[in-house]
Amino acid sequence: ARFFAGSFGELQEALDQSTPLLLTLTCKMIRRSLLILTRACATQAFINGGVARRSVKRHASTMPLPAAAQLPRLPAVARKAALRGSFSHSMRHVSVMPLQAAAQLPRSPAPVAFDGGDGLPADKIKDVLSELSAEQLKDLLEQLQLNGLAHNEKSRVDVFERASPSVAHIQTTLVQKMDPFSQHANEYPLGAGSGFVWDTDGHIITNFHVVNGGPVGAGRGGSLPRRVKVKLPGCEEHLDATLVGTEPDKDLAVLKVDPSQVKPLRPLEIGTSADLKVGQNVLAIGNPFGLDWTLTTGIVSALGRDIEGAGGRPIKDCVQTDAAINPGNSGGPLLDSHGRLIGVNTMIYAPGGIGANVGIGFAVPADTVKRVVNQIIQFGSNARPSIGVSVLPDQTRKQYSRSLGRELDGAIVAEVVPGSPAQELGLVPMQRQYRGVLFGDMIIAVNGRSVNENEDLLCAVEEAEQDAPITLTVMRNCEPSRVEELQITPVQRKSLVKAQRR
Repeated sequence: ARFFAGSFGELQEALDQSTPLLLTLTCKMIRRSLLILTRACATQAFINGGVARRSVKRHASTMPLPAAAQLPRLPAVARKAALRGSFSHSMRHVSVMPLQAAAQLPRSPAPVAFDGGDGLPADKIKDVLSELSAEQLKDLLEQLQLNGLAHNEKSRVDVFERASPSVAHIQTTLVQKMDPFSQHANEYPLGAGSGFVWDTDGHIITNFHVVNGGPVGAGRGGSLPRRVKVKLPGCEEHLDATLVGTEPDKDLAVLKVDPSQVKPLRPLEIGTSADLKVGQNVLAIGNPFGLDWTLTTGIVSALGRDIEGAGGRPIKDCVQTDAAINPGNSGGPLLDSHGRLIGVNTMIYAPGGIGANVGIGFAVPADTVKRVVNQIIQFGSNARPSIGVSVLPDQTRKQYSRSLGRELDGAIVAEVVPGSPAQELGLVPMQRQYRGVLFGDMIIAVNGRSVNENEDLLCAVEEAEQDAPITLTVMRNCEPSRVEELQITPVQRKSLVKAQRR
């Protein structure tokens, strides 16, 4: 009891000279030992009459001082009588026996072990605690504090404490020089959002519209240079970030900071979106309205949603959630109950343009994020695979189908890029003639997966590994009797752009 009550200086001295911990203590053992010691101390204080005195002091302290000071003062004789009556009554109530009889009781023996004999003696606990390092003692106290939380609360707190150091606050500004001959430049806020650490090399993932100031064609600032800053927990200042690459069609951007300025960088654990179930718990961490490192929770409300990306194409298989997502959450992580990344928050449903959470938010699925980010880091921007064709818009294809009275399920080749794999393979595009249109080849499957619309073809090609061949099922000139299977190896899209410029 004396050790826990007044020897913290000795504890600190023992901690400074401690050896590595050889015996692991569970929180249950510590808690029960402290409970037994507390009971022993309370018994000793009770026998000495201290309980009654402290009880009276505590009750008096509950009254505000000004009110207590205004009570009328009793005459001396009355005060003595009241004090004797009050004290004797409280002692009878507490001890249920005269004070002299209570003082003759033998002192209770010191606790030897926990109930059932499965614990440690008090002196052994003292010795073990003295061997704990300061960091171990801190962890132990934190565990004891968590014992008062429910299981789901402990899990949620643990996920936030592990994941929040990986979440970044992103700020984008426009840089404009007032005078071309001056070094002075003005910066204008362009956008703000969230991001997260991808790896220990300093790569930070966020949304394309966060760094662009909006979707393609709607972003502010035109061709003015942009400056992107990143704020991570533990950093007092914002860090300048370089733009590694972007993928507007998936609303993703990859930034990079100097890893030597942030120690340590803590990447998020990357999960998978393929096995998500509707109803499972999710957590979103971000900076809504600039309120950094805000945690909100919800569930997976739906799967397989298609939303329009910043580049104008739909992002397939997005995750819908009711976790509160607001402006500023864009680019932040959506986590499962184990703290693994399952999506990147990108968009909310805002009826009437209210621009705030109504319980319907969307996240780019983690499997898409993983594929696109790895492509950007390894090959740069605009490196997704392509076979070098342009396809007929789905709406036009459906009009032709109704006019001809036959099904046209697939992607009809409208143009072939010169020097592309499609040209080498001999794919035939549409041809306009004097009396109408001559259909070109129609791709109806990729690696055995049916193609019913253009997005099916684009996604299947883009998901292919770099320099890996794929199998196209082609209906020549849209004639059902002329179906062929062809092998083709996609190339990076930017290589096709260079070839066209030449």
